[in-house]
Amino acid sequence: METNKTKREAAVLVLVVFLLGLLLGAAGNHVWGESVWGHGNTPPNGRPSRNEVINSLTRELQLTADQQTQLGSIVDDTRARWDSLYAPLEPEHERIRQESRQRIRAILTPDQQKKYEVFMQHLDEQRKKAAAAAH
Repeated sequence: METNKTKREAAVLVLVVFLLGLLLGAAGNHVWGESVWGHGNTPPNGRPSRNEVINSLTRELQLTADQQTQLGSIVDDTRARWDSLYAPLEPEHERIRQESRQRIRAILTPDQQKKYEVFMQHLDEQRKKAAAAAH
């Protein structure tokens, strides 16, 4: 009898340790993701905002106010050049996006299509907000 009780207690203890490890691992992964990978901080377009770039470099490099101003000009110029480089590709990018959406719609049921449209509308709104914030 004593042996069965001891075995049960040991099994419960192993289960508790396993669950605590699982919870600690999940919490650690979340904290690591937020601090290192910056999940939630990067907009959908993958490009940090102008202020995020300036603030990050200011923190890391202890930039002076003058350096921050100069960095802002560099970031603005670089982004303007990138935008002009990619602007001619935007119509093709949009065509591919719409073609892909049509192909996805074709495999969905009518109910799924309705949900897909709502989902895509939300995604498009996020993309527009991110584009406006990046400029």
